[in-house]
Amino acid sequence: MSLDFKPTFDGFFRDETFVGDFTFRNSPASIRRFPFPFDRDEYMYSVNIEPHVPVVGRPNSVFQHAFDVDEHYVSEMRDRARVLAQDPLRCQSLPHMELAGWDLLELIMESKARDYPQWFSLSKSGDQWHWINRPLGIEQRFTFLDSSTLPYGPLEYITRQTQGDFTLQDERDQNLWVDAGMVTTQADWSLDFDIGMNFFEWHAPVPLAHEKGIFDRALKFLLKLQNGAPVRRFNWTMTVNPLLDTAPETYPEWGTMRTTVTPENVGEKLHLRVELQALFRLPRSNAIAFSIRAYLGRFDELVTVPKWGRRLHRVVRDLHPDLAAYKGFLRNRDAMAQWLSQYDDGAPTSPGIWPED
Repeated sequence: MSLDFKPTFDGFFRDETFVGDFTFRNSPASIRRFPFPFDRDEYMYSVNIEPHVPVVGRPNSVFQHAFDVDEHYVSEMRDRARVLAQDPLRCQSLPHMELAGWDLLELIMESKARDYPQWFSLSKSGDQWHWINRPLGIEQRFTFLDSSTLPYGPLEYITRQTQGDFTLQDERDQNLWVDAGMVTTQADWSLDFDIGMNFFEWHAPVPLAHEKGIFDRALKFLLKLQNGAPVRRFNWTMTVNPLLDTAPETYPEWGTMRTTVTPENVGEKLHLRVELQALFRLPRSNAIAFSIRAYLGRFDELVTVPKWGRRLHRVVRDLHPDLAAYKGFLRNRDAMAQWLSQYDDGAPTSPGIWPED
């Protein structure tokens, strides 16, 4: 069967949009599990890597499973199909990366079938596999490692069904090279521009981090990454309107939205965009899969958690100007800080990212 899915909105999965009328919202439950990225009242770029394992005492957090599936899943996959229809180059894979694509397909299918059996199933008989994705209405029988039995290559096939962006890094010459990816929800960077770059070239635009040696340490760590021991980290930026696709290729469509922020609409317009980034060593290819799952939290949603309202105000107010520019909100910083200040009563905040209650 083809990947022309028939989505199911069953009361859990929300029917919403990330363009045009922007009907995206977080339910109260989704707000509570939002991956708030600040563990203190200030921020400086850091590696912040930890094992990608569940957090004790937080059974419903976004860290519970290797690949989080939430209420936005079906709508996000519909949005991905829309972007790919307009720009197929958002998914690319150099010829030597096909095996890594199969590695990723296996990792995601096995993880989802194990962690969400109500929605996904995978059965195997040798190299004959049978995959069912109930939310998207997909059923596929195929031969593992035979791309002719899928409607797309393995990387594209499985990432059309998985939230978040993905890059596949080939390891050679003591470096990592971005040689494949599916990138439709990025924060102002381009797979078409970056494909074939090494680790340092890809991260060259990040201010302040290179002189601190952060990327040298990160690369040394990642080259030692072992299969079966994934790690994760946070990254974040700000977005005006709940846009998933903020690519350079579509800047004329979304860049001017930054000029629409006023002191009165900050709470509705501004979104904290958090990337939960995970890295997996793949078994056959020895490549590294890098998943970049974007979560959007509207300001007036996030301040319903008092600790987050206080802390977000302090981070926005005190952030280094170079980082504020890199994160995309230097223009609107004063309006953001002023609006957030009404939710900061000066009380101390507890350490860590979790709500105080």
